[in-house]
Amino acid sequence: MTRSYKGNAMNCHLIYVTTKDKAEARRIGRHLVQNRLAACANIFDQMNSMYIWKDEFQDDQEAVLILKTTETRLPELIAAVRSLHSYEVPCIVTLPILGGHPPFLDWIAEQVAPPPGQGSSVPAEGEEIAP
Repeated sequence: MTRSYKGNAMNCHLIYVTTKDKAEARRIGRHLVQNRLAACANIFDQMNSMYIWKDEFQDDQEAVLILKTTETRLPELIAAVRSLHSYEVPCIVTLPILGGHPPFLDWIAEQVAPPPGQGSSVPAEGEEIAP
């Protein structure tokens, strides 16, 4: 079967998020993938982070959550991460994907394409999401 690739490279993004621990990363990642805001979530546990917060040096263990989505889904994904995250100011950084394996990039776009008539999957303020 011949497949026509849709050229989604310019539309795809990686999102880098730090979380307090693996459990929080899993909870957020699960919500985003199940609600088709992210095609995939990867977790790197036990990452060491050093930074200044409120004028004090911090040296903490965190987990990194790497997500893959499309530009059109970014605002809803960021809103969902913010509502589910425990940090006052969570690290949520997006990086455009400038190239890659076309079938994989198409898969990302297909996974996060909202079905017709689907409402928002962003939890309401204060709404708990089950792990």
